[in-house]
Amino acid sequence: MSDRRSRWNVGVMSAAVSLAALFALGDVGTVLAADTTSTGNRVFFRGGYGEMLSDRAGELITDVYTKGNNGTGGYYIGGGADLMITNDLWGMLPGVALVGEIGLEFKRWNSSSVANLDSVFNGGIPAKTQMTMLTASVAPKVKFRQGTDFQPWIIPGGLDFHVISPTSSQTNYLDIGVQFGGGFEYRVWKELWLGADSRYHQASNQTNTVNNFWTAGLFVGFGF
Repeated sequence: MSDRRSRWNVGVMSAAVSLAALFALGDVGTVLAADTTSTGNRVFFRGGYGEMLSDRAGELITDVYTKGNNGTGGYYIGGGADLMITNDLWGMLPGVALVGEIGLEFKRWNSSSVANLDSVFNGGIPAKTQMTMLTASVAPKVKFRQGTDFQPWIIPGGLDFHVISPTSSQTNYLDIGVQFGGGFEYRVWKELWLGADSRYHQASNQTNTVNNFWTAGLFVGFGF
């Protein structure tokens, strides 16, 4: 009788340990599944070629009205984040996601050594006046083929805030505008994404200069 009770106790303990192990494994499996599920959020870094649609030659601060600083092409670098809003357009279109992009972008346009305010007051020796622009933006981004490794997307319209340098002849340097764009991204490993995009930026030209430009380049993104 004592041996039977002992064996029964051992059996109960073994069953309890087995159930505990199953629950633990189930929790671990749930955690692992959650860790490997893509949220659609990204942090990305961009770079490439950019070009103004109109140069800023013939201004007081750029070249003292000589029209010598007339470059329009250049490079851009930047980064930002995509934040998932809905991965199926609120249940209306499976596979179509809407994310909010917050971006920051620096551009350096082709610059020349020309007569400028510094050279005028320092012996007339030409000096390079750097033509740059900083853009902060917020834009909706529609992504297609959610759940796959290849995801094209478009920006139907986003809001831009520009800072131009040098300032305009009227010493204005702040501008606003809109952007439109498109691109694609490809998952190369886990949550490492590579892609390409092109964008057009239409400014409101509140600096009394034409600040419209376009860009095309590559980016790398990291999902989180």
